[in-house]
Amino acid sequence: MKAALVGADGALLHEARRATGRERGADAVVESILTFAADLRAYGEEHFGESALAAGVAVPGIVDAEKGIAVYAANLGWRDVPMRQLLGERLGGVPVALGHDVRTGGLAEGRIGAGQGADRFLFIPLGTGIAGAIGIAGAIEEGAHGYAGEIGHIVIRPDGPDCGCGQRGCLETLASASAVSRAWAAASGDPKADAADCAKAVESGDPKAVEVWQNAVDALAAGLVTALTLLDPRMLIIGGGLAEAGETLFTPLRAAVEERVTFQKLPHIVPAALGDTAGCLGAGLLAWDLLSTEVSA
Repeated sequence: MKAALVGADGALLHEARRATGRERGADAVVESILTFAADLRAYGEEHFGESALAAGVAVPGIVDAEKGIAVYAANLGWRDVPMRQLLGERLGGVPVALGHDVRTGGLAEGRIGAGQGADRFLFIPLGTGIAGAIGIAGAIEEGAHGYAGEIGHIVIRPDGPDCGCGQRGCLETLASASAVSRAWAAASGDPKADAADCAKAVESGDPKAVEVWQNAVDALAAGLVTALTLLDPRMLIIGGGLAEAGETLFTPLRAAVEERVTFQKLPHIVPAALGDTAGCLGAGLLAWDLLSTEVSA
């Protein structure tokens, strides 16, 4: 878990990290979040002389932001957690915003990160899976049911690998950091090899690594062209583990996207700027948004 005190301008005033402790079960994780938030608030009072005015929390899985409920998270084992209510009670009644982790990270990248000044962008972190956040005029589009931006489940190869979502050949089965790790472990014969190792091998000219990497880049480019055909973003912001490969990823990816576009306008394809602090900063922005909404109301 990552937490932060965030100023009104998005400045990171204090940051802290703790183990999620998911092996202790869903209830224990929820209690850890509440305790962490309370400790963070106390730190702010001690070191800045005043309490946080609002709180924001970003969680994975399915989120009902409007009702403040963490609906489901497979990796944390919880269902229908009234997170906003629980946090509000623990924090003495301050307003609380709840958001989805990727959309919240996208909000931060759009406002104070790589997407500053872009009225339309798509933020895509390439990690264990592939998710997406659709940025429109300073806000993140959630969709009618909270599922907008799930680019990782665009089917790229209908005869491809089985996906946990029930489909076959989804983008994240082919181009996520996990997918590259699996492919490189098989190609290299080293079961411990991962995507970072593959990137290093690509840089050293290993032909097997180049093939694995190019397959992933081609799949990613196909998914991105589908997304930009539907959304026409001004900017594609790529983050997550694979993006840490820098131009080893971005140079062939830009070329592969450009090769595929026909009538579509080619967006700027840029690396994310905020790293793993994006979620914290985004949660802080959600909290400040709550306060500005209350003032305007």
